Amino acid sequence: MKTLTRINTIEQLNDGITLSLEAPLLLFKHSTRCPISAHAYQEVLAYLQDNPADEVNYSIIYVVEDRSVSLEAADRLGVRHESPQVILVKNGTPVWHTSHSQITSSGLSSVLSES
Repeated sequence: MKTLTRINTIEQLNDGITLSLEAPLLLFKHSTRCPISAHAYQEVLAYLQDNPADEVNYSIIYVVEDRSVSLEAADRLGVRHESPQVILVKNGTPVWHTSHSQITSSGLSSVLSES
């Protein structure tokens, strides 16, 4: 089963974005204080337990605990910060993103099956 790798330093964020040159990166920005984010987190986990795309790397940023990393991700990728949020990065560039109740297991499956 695929798992979410925590990104809690800017160096790890940079490494993940660089690795997206070889394999897509799905970045999940999660707030541990928000019930909507808790639901989105369960949807991401359900996707990972079902039939995740093997070629994709999956990472998580805790937006409260690692705020500077979360803000750097928004700046670096040029995607306005939201939480919860998923961003698909390919070749160092965001190619798709969504947030809040739009984060669903079926939605992830649909988008990532095309990766």
